[in-house]
Amino acid sequence: MPTPSNRKLPYAIESPDIVKKDALETIAYTYHDRRPIDITIRQPEYTSVCPMTGLPDVGSMTIRYRPGKKIVELKSLKFYLLQYRNVGIFYEHAVNRILDDLVAVLAPRRMEVTGDFTARGGITTQVTAVYEGK
Repeated sequence: MPTPSNRKLPYAIESPDIVKKDALETIAYTYHDRRPIDITIRQPEYTSVCPMTGLPDVGSMTIRYRPGKKIVELKSLKFYLLQYRNVGIFYEHAVNRILDDLVAVLAPRRMEVTGDFTARGGITTQVTAVYEGK
């Protein structure tokens, strides 16, 4: 993983290895055999840290999914996402990691995670990763 330039930072940049998917809890979706539904969850205050500069990355995470037999418990999702607060991770890697963790825990029919990050240096970035199901 890249490290910040030789600047002294007043905080530690954590490794992505500290993010644990076991923070995610599930709820049985009892209507899974009756009809499909689509769920959209927005977290407008996502934060992590740029692994190159140590500066904060701020954005909105949107999770859209069609559940199988389980749905995510929202408080646990909030605490899962909060684990990224001091993690040094690129936007693209964060979005893919969140998708992989949610798919592993929920086994959805379909899932899409989009990170819409605020401007840095006049450039905005939006990253989307998609799982199409098996």
